[in-house]
Amino acid sequence: MDVPGSQMSDNELSKDRNELPDIQVSKPSSFSVVKSSVSSSSGVHELLECPVCTNSMYPPIHQCPNGHTLCSSCKLRVHNHCPTCRHELGDIRCLALEKVAESLDLPCRYQNLGCSGIFPYYGKLKHEQLCEFRPYNCPYAGSECSITGDIPSLVAHLKNDHKVDMHDGCTFNHRYVKSNPHEVENATWMLTVFNCFGEHFCLHFEAFLLGVAPVYMAFLRFMGEEEDAKKYTYSLEVSGSGRKMIWQGVPRSIRDGHKKVRDSYDGLVIHRNVALFFSGGSRQELKLRVTGRIWKEQ
Repeated sequence: MDVPGSQMSDNELSKDRNELPDIQVSKPSSFSVVKSSVSSSSGVHELLECPVCTNSMYPPIHQCPNGHTLCSSCKLRVHNHCPTCRHELGDIRCLALEKVAESLDLPCRYQNLGCSGIFPYYGKLKHEQLCEFRPYNCPYAGSECSITGDIPSLVAHLKNDHKVDMHDGCTFNHRYVKSNPHEVENATWMLTVFNCFGEHFCLHFEAFLLGVAPVYMAFLRFMGEEEDAKKYTYSLEVSGSGRKMIWQGVPRSIRDGHKKVRDSYDGLVIHRNVALFFSGGSRQELKLRVTGRIWKEQ
């Protein structure tokens, strides 16, 4: 609003300007912007979180015409309709959000377990799939156990919850008996855990169909990383009726799932007829004695 008689001369105006305090305004560098976004990244994380599976989204990131986003895997799950507004999705990419993701450096999701690495957003997922600090899955094969954790907690879990056989030492002598050896599909025996060289090993023994042929299989898994598993060798031996069968190999890490190891036949595999031959007698009952040992390679 103009007030009569209140106009200032140019000299007065410049004088007032000179009396204003100096204010330093610095433009943030791109590094500080990224650093700030990482330190207060909860909002960014929410933007990059798929509303369906709640996992971080990676290209292609899809969006509906109203701007709601979701990951490519879940686009198929929701039958091409936005889970937020139910609008048909089409094939719209959210390129802006993909660019935002490219600018981020984020800590590993296993930071609270000991990983100190910082990774580009699109390299973070690949790292986490191999991170040595990621928890292990329970190696018990008798049920679909969803427990995960570090090795000490899993050993306690196997002992207390699954009641597995716990042994100290690097040699074993086990007897496996089955009154009806013709029933082999999905037959498993109690897991045995060995404390040997300060590490833990799981001895599996089970029966299944190899194609149409019923077989028995024994194999050892190492409770730790694959690189550490390679430091050890083990042997398994089954004998009877004057015959002997020996297997020697390297224990597999429990990072490899039980089914993956079994289906690779990486262990002592005995066909049922051979197993019954080793059992002796009338061959109407399985009575196998499996011995073995674990040793550390120099």
